[in-house]
Amino acid sequence: MQLINIGKDFKYEIEKLCRLFLPFDKFTFSSEPDEVDYSDDYCIYSTVESEQGVKLSVKLSLGGKLEEREGFASGNDEELFTLCERKLALMVFDCLKSITGYSSPWGILTGVRPAKLIAKLLKTDGEEKAVEYFRNELLVSEKKTALCLECHKKEEKAISESRPDSFSLYISVPFCPSRCNYCSFVSHSVEQAKKLIPQYVDLLVEELKYTADLAKQCGLKLMTVYVGGGTPTALSAEQLTRIFDAVKANFDLSQLVEYTVEAGRPDTVTRDKLMAIRKGGATRISINPQTMNDDVLKSIGRRHTVAQTVEAFKLARGCGFDNINMDLIAGLSGDTVQSFCDSVDKCLELDPENITVHSLSMKRASNLTGSGYAFGSDHGTDAEKMVDYAYTKLSEKGIRPYYMYRQSKTVGNLENVGYCKAGYEGLYNVYIMDETHTILACGASGVTKLREPNGNNIERVFNFKYPYEYISQFDVILKRKDAIVEFYNKYSLLK
Repeated sequence: MQLINIGKDFKYEIEKLCRLFLPFDKFTFSSEPDEVDYSDDYCIYSTVESEQGVKLSVKLSLGGKLEEREGFASGNDEELFTLCERKLALMVFDCLKSITGYSSPWGILTGVRPAKLIAKLLKTDGEEKAVEYFRNELLVSEKKTALCLECHKKEEKAISESRPDSFSLYISVPFCPSRCNYCSFVSHSVEQAKKLIPQYVDLLVEELKYTADLAKQCGLKLMTVYVGGGTPTALSAEQLTRIFDAVKANFDLSQLVEYTVEAGRPDTVTRDKLMAIRKGGATRISINPQTMNDDVLKSIGRRHTVAQTVEAFKLARGCGFDNINMDLIAGLSGDTVQSFCDSVDKCLELDPENITVHSLSMKRASNLTGSGYAFGSDHGTDAEKMVDYAYTKLSEKGIRPYYMYRQSKTVGNLENVGYCKAGYEGLYNVYIMDETHTILACGASGVTKLREPNGNNIERVFNFKYPYEYISQFDVILKRKDAIVEFYNKYSLLK
């Protein structure tokens, strides 16, 4: 689709909005009306300023169908830009809705952290006006507004437990037994990268020590640890133990309240690895089936069976784990509404403390996207039925939403929601999505996110993405990490 702006340019917001309806389209951009190819799809949006305010107009053609809208915005200079952006978005949304017959349950809201937005509105305007803004100004459905509000209220308690000197630690293990077709994470199959793993673990241990020293210099207190990937349990029990021992030896764990390890692929779970995780100090693990249908597992490239998921879960219980999360994905290729509902029911039979329901996101780097797969509106309708069933069924069992986030190019423009029994909220999940406090990241593809104490400024420090880069340029990674102390030197925490 061609996006043509006349006057003020709202390229970012208009493109993101159009992608809700056209997730796989290519977009071109121009500010020259003469460049429009009227034989192709286009959206021309314009702003014309006058003493009274700004006249707004949208002309949108899609598949040979044309819709036009006009509007007007007025206000002080500080508010006017935002008001114009929102009104243009509403007009574009209305045009696309009229042509396609589809209406996103999240309306014109494109941000990944809706609970953070509603928290801000609640603070300034109160609940009634916040809900009214979501419903009437952003066109968010009643159901999604209620979900957002419920998640915020659960997140609020977790956020209140964080202090200005709190931080979380993320440890990346970017290796998997095989690559799922929907995955875009920087992970490598164990078969391909086996020879890199010993050196990777050696350097990861060294980075953990270096990072711990920086955290001590800054006076930071470790609150949660999250070991993710990839699949951490793709490593051996001995390699896992080395990582856990490095955390114990170098970080002050006296104020630690949560320690999560992803044991995500059931075909990598063994008793010795589970015991290594437990002895290492983990209080929470994930065993992630994604689906409880063997045919769908094969179609997405998972090399395990439903029986192995059940076996791994029961083995974890036998090893003493009393806080287990399970992930499911709504909208997987080959899955049906009934099959997904069966997956929810089978997970509930195992009685986990957490179930996280993701919506399929078509990431650019995934094999699924590379194969040319695309979902349509019918697929989105089915996915919405899936997440609705999960919400209803889990809520009946006392497993309620506690955090949520959204991604681009998601089937049905839906969301990802973490559900849990009371008292089993995954704190790290809340902190990273709310950007509550600093996250120090170690390992390939890790991104350290530094949060200003008692403020909103955020700075990032990037590790190299791929294991071979991580190994070959390890000295550069350590040098980059010195930015952590430089960041905190700006604030009172070190003064």
